[in-house]
Amino acid sequence: MSQKKFSTRIISERFNKKDVHGAIAMPVYRNAAFEFPDSESIAAAFQYKEEIASHTYTRITNPSVENLELKIKVASGADNVMTVASGMAAISNTFLSIAYAGSNIVTSPHLFGNTFSLFKFTLAAFGVEVRFVNTDNPEEIASAIDGNTCAFFCELITNPHMEIADLPEISKILKARNVPMIVDTTIIPWCGFNAKKAGADIEIVSTTKYISGGATSIGGAILDYGTFDWSHNKRLQSVNKTGDLSRFSFKLKREIARNIGAAMDPDTAYMQALGMETLQLRFERVSSSAFELAQFLEGLEKVKKVGYTKLTSSPYKNISDKLFIGNPGAMLTFSLNSKEDCYRFMDKLDVIRRATNLFDNKTLIIHPESTIYGTFTPEMKKVMGIEDNLLRLSVGLEDVEDLKQDILQALEK
Repeated sequence: MSQKKFSTRIISERFNKKDVHGAIAMPVYRNAAFEFPDSESIAAAFQYKEEIASHTYTRITNPSVENLELKIKVASGADNVMTVASGMAAISNTFLSIAYAGSNIVTSPHLFGNTFSLFKFTLAAFGVEVRFVNTDNPEEIASAIDGNTCAFFCELITNPHMEIADLPEISKILKARNVPMIVDTTIIPWCGFNAKKAGADIEIVSTTKYISGGATSIGGAILDYGTFDWSHNKRLQSVNKTGDLSRFSFKLKREIARNIGAAMDPDTAYMQALGMETLQLRFERVSSSAFELAQFLEGLEKVKKVGYTKLTSSPYKNISDKLFIGNPGAMLTFSLNSKEDCYRFMDKLDVIRRATNLFDNKTLIIHPESTIYGTFTPEMKKVMGIEDNLLRLSVGLEDVEDLKQDILQALEK
């Protein structure tokens, strides 16, 4: 049989163990503990001696959570997947697995606010250095790397800057220096982007976004593509792994995730597994509307600049066309004259909601400088490239003509 298509792979993926009642949708296993028939069975489960692993405790594994991980695995082609309580938990658990005192992370300063704060402040307290570079400049990336670089990290499309790093070219630099590429791909799901093909070794996703099926729940996922030799990482050289897990996934699953305890809730996993089944359908609709709105906004006199990487005006259009299948996501940005104009415009909107989050079923707008980055100093905002006349729009499932009319009436008022 030929290779199944994207949505078919997700919907047709079977459970690891047949449901006792023959359910075709994975039930929600809300319990904390799982019973075993005898002492030898529970010992074998805790010592990973089973052919198909049993569940012992929901902080470690859970059938509902495992089902979501299997769906993500077949959608992405990853070797191993672990889901956690949020996108930030995915980033923090990843770096707690590979970073160490004296190590450094090479990345762009143009990051989501909490990611920037994690690198710059939280990890710094444990002796981890962050080295900010211009990811458009391969030579700058290469010069920042040394023997203690634990990873290169970037966002697939920076939020809210709308910049794209040339991942295949950067991957060549990293492979020559034995440095893993870790990419936050939340902005575009697997039906629109192939992380492994682009050179990513580890992929990080906030499943709160597209996957949850309309912002029903908070979650995150860490995907290991099995493409990096982790013996080059000083933190993982001593890991005595067993089974088919890489040193990274072994460290993450058997130590870090258990000790940190940021487990995904079974109810969340159930809702996000349902969201996975309509992922491609929703993405095609919202990304198509986003491109149409970006073109529409470029034609409005009061709009000074529009950020969407498929536009001919974007300096990243060529890279965007090379990396992405179809439209590059459902987030766009646009600038008005001033911060005051942004506030007045937002306050007149009717259909579009004033709220943070991305890829809800509803279209959401936010003023990043005063919200996501509101607690950073002016100096830090300058380093991070945050402008006070910029608005971020996450396009939802409403009729695109209604969104256009809402924008027009708010600009007129």
